[in-house]
Amino acid sequence: MSPVPIRSLWSDEEAARYQGDLALRVYTSRLLGRDKSLVLHGGGNTSVKVRARNLLGDEEDVIHVKGSGWDLETIEEAGFPPLPLDYVKRLATLPVLSDAQMSNELLTHTLRAGAPAPSVETILHALLPYKFVDHTHADAFIAISNTPDGSARLREVYGDSLVYIPYVMPGFDLARSCAAIFPRERTPRTIGMALEHHGLFSFGDTARESYERMIDLVRRAEDYLRRNGAWQIPFETAPTPAAVPALALATLRRELSEVAGFPLLLASTGDERGRAFARRTDLARVATQGPATPDHSIRTKRVPMVGRDVKAYAAEYRRYFEEHAHRTGRKLTMLDASPRVVLDPEFGLLAVGKTVAETAIVAEVYAHTIEIISRAERLGGWAALSSADIFDVEYWELEQAKLQVKGTKPLFQGEVAVVTGAASGIGKACVASLLKRGAAVVGLDLNPSITSTFKRRDYLGIVCDLTDEASLRTALAQAVTAFGGVDMLVLNAGIFPPGAPIATLPTENWRRVLGINLDASFVLLREAHPFLKLAPKGGRVAVIGSKNVPAPGPGAASYSASKAALNQLVRVAALEWGKDGIRLNTIHPNAVFDTGLWTPEIIAQRAKSYGLSVEAYKTNNVLRTEITSHDVAELAAELCGPLFAKTTAAQVPVDGGNDRVI
Repeated sequence: MSPVPIRSLWSDEEAARYQGDLALRVYTSRLLGRDKSLVLHGGGNTSVKVRARNLLGDEEDVIHVKGSGWDLETIEEAGFPPLPLDYVKRLATLPVLSDAQMSNELLTHTLRAGAPAPSVETILHALLPYKFVDHTHADAFIAISNTPDGSARLREVYGDSLVYIPYVMPGFDLARSCAAIFPRERTPRTIGMALEHHGLFSFGDTARESYERMIDLVRRAEDYLRRNGAWQIPFETAPTPAAVPALALATLRRELSEVAGFPLLLASTGDERGRAFARRTDLARVATQGPATPDHSIRTKRVPMVGRDVKAYAAEYRRYFEEHAHRTGRKLTMLDASPRVVLDPEFGLLAVGKTVAETAIVAEVYAHTIEIISRAERLGGWAALSSADIFDVEYWELEQAKLQVKGTKPLFQGEVAVVTGAASGIGKACVASLLKRGAAVVGLDLNPSITSTFKRRDYLGIVCDLTDEASLRTALAQAVTAFGGVDMLVLNAGIFPPGAPIATLPTENWRRVLGINLDASFVLLREAHPFLKLAPKGGRVAVIGSKNVPAPGPGAASYSASKAALNQLVRVAALEWGKDGIRLNTIHPNAVFDTGLWTPEIIAQRAKSYGLSVEAYKTNNVLRTEITSHDVAELAAELCGPLFAKTTAAQVPVDGGNDRVI
């Protein structure tokens, strides 16, 4: 696929909807954010300097700079905290200022309560004598900068259009370095600044001028790559695997989680370029030097794991940590020793993370890293930052502080659940309950609507005929490819046929009910067992049974028998799989009327047959309470949680108390 050359996205019609300097700052920031070759997932920053009147009527110079946690593509005015410009500039005159102190000063001097924390590059933006300032990590620029002679190449591309700043870690020290170099090197033709091994700045008197200067600077880099045969990189077509090696993926995910000390998701991108890159004969050299930019280091960690030797990677990471922790003299807590990127000749590019959002970011960032490395190699060689510089960013005190203030993690973070019959009723409610607790969830159903039942990254809906063994195996493989494994299984799918006495029950009806309610569950349990066995926190199965198991009713022979047999199957599985750390428990609901089986007409008819009102019929139990799909789903989710960590083969009613069962 040919790379897309950069172009200006400015539209006079769009821009007319943004009135005022700050609004136009929002507009051009969003234009930058739309182009992933410029900034990725919170990367880059922009600012604008304005004259504002305070509450006392005094005018002052104010800088609005992108706030922490905001993404340029979707930023709003609220994402630009205002600060007193003169005070921020005076901070740069201090001889020493730790990044923690700097962040405190910036946050406590924002002029709007509740504003986000200002960018760590706020002082640098303030020092630049331009109204609008844009900063990106453009792929084309980094590909040139990150070569052995990158500094000379950048000067060949840009001449005196830029001021050149040797690499300094982002923060106060970088601001001080720029304060010393920029005034000395600036010329009348200067329109930007190059932070080597880091990123590109552009300036302007208007939002449009600063934005289009950035586009022009990146276009020059692209043209240079094109002239030197390093723009369109041919990738050898890697053979597509005949089948997803699901068990091997799940095994790798288990090993990664063990090294990390907590469950991790493992996403197979299926990207052809990723597989081709992973098959390079010089992969160990080019991939293990370091990330493309300091910003990427925070997201993808130091280097990817090449191959599948998790223990060797972890040992090397610990050595790396110990060496540089000793060098810094700071008391540091080691991040988990698991990689965030895996490059394997068979699997290609794999992304590792605690959440689906995190794995998606890792995958996208490293896909861009592959392009950058490949272009740099064409120019004469890829040259990343030094190991010490990478460590200083990865263990930056500001990043360490973020780790300390994070709240309680979701219950099922890093875990994967599969739910059958998930398109409606109890199954759909189970998906919602598991998602709420942080799990990545795969929903299976014959109904095509399953693919869009939930529209979010941590949900995968698969159309699946549960009575077809091949279809079940394919669905499990898809689940593992998407998220890395299966930790929890909720067996919910089933049918409740029209009532019929045994004397007139057709054999085909009997077999159909048992085929769906029992046989399909048996096959899924059997096929899921190898994956549940690899679950980092132990496999869990929650089975949606029925009140008909302990208290069957007339006219429901096939349904009652299928649910009773399923219950017995689960008890046997609990005996056999306990040694594998897998626990299985059953829920017996009754009278759950908010499912597709129960229409208002049927409910009214049944209530009438009992001589009850609809309300009385719905609450016809000991506690006189209505049972909902949500009630069942919440119990199913809790059965998979720590409260039931020492419980298996239990049968738990959720029926408001049934006198026949009692």
